[in-house]
Amino acid sequence: MTSAALVSATLWGVTSNASAQVVIPTNRDALIQQNELQTLRNQLQRQQFQQQQQLYREQDRQIVPKPRPEVPIVKQNCQSQVIGTTISRVCR
Repeated sequence: MTSAALVSATLWGVTSNASAQVVIPTNRDALIQQNELQTLRNQLQRQQFQQQQQLYREQDRQIVPKPRPEVPIVKQNCQSQVIGTTISRVCR
């Protein structure tokens, strides 16, 4: 292998491993546009989520809660009896 081929192979290995960190000037604008587009997508998704949550809250406010069921209260039928100095209650 010639020294030029070795140098180019070595440089290719170095640049391919570090390609995530090195930005080629011709691709910089495209990368910036991709980042801006992703940012806008995220903002739109957050806004849509918030709007959906507001709709859910409005729907929840419109739903009238069901009244509690009428449950009859049963009172105990108790009689007090006084026998001497003792008071006793008999409940049925």
